[in-house]
Amino acid sequence: MRSLALFGIENNALSLVAGLLVLFLAALWLALVFYTYMDSRRRIADPMLVGTAVVAALVFPFVGTVVYMIVRPPEYLEDVRERELEIQAAEARLSQLEGDVCPYCDFEVDKDFLRCPSCLRRLKEQCRTCAKPLDPRWKICPYCEAEVSSGQSRGRSRAAGRPSAPRSRPPGASRVAAGAPPVGAPAVGEGAQAGGAVSPPAG
Repeated sequence: MRSLALFGIENNALSLVAGLLVLFLAALWLALVFYTYMDSRRRIADPMLVGTAVVAALVFPFVGTVVYMIVRPPEYLEDVRERELEIQAAEARLSQLEGDVCPYCDFEVDKDFLRCPSCLRRLKEQCRTCAKPLDPRWKICPYCEAEVSSGQSRGRSRAAGRPSAPRSRPPGASRVAAGAPPVGAPAVGEGAQAGGAVSPPAG
């Protein structure tokens, strides 16, 4: 009984070689489809484009994968994210070196400014011990190690916007300044009436 001829080849050895070659090409085709799928997932964020690349590699053997390798993005998504993070970190360091901006009016301010010179908003509080500018997120002054409480900062801000009250005086000071006798002292003539008769003037 003759074996099934492949591509019209009657020789068994040549038919076996042709069969192995076809099997190898089919395995290579499936491997390229799988490679296209894995590589497109690492390079393309859009699932629709990933599916299109895989279908092209599956429908057009070898040609679809070659076309994908020509038009694919040059970088992986992880490399793109790392570069973006590095750029953001570099911009943050550059902004710290050059100076900050006011969060209210975007005016360029220095790190030691307590108020914005443009909108006059308060940016930082002042340490009571060393008078250094404090960041609102700090719980301790890094210069003199003095503790910073939120209540003190709020009280400082209220006191800064309120006029100072006049200094209090003792209760009897106003009476003395007006010429009246202090509270509790007997008036003129009262002591004589309480003590008895008034001594006559010397003759």
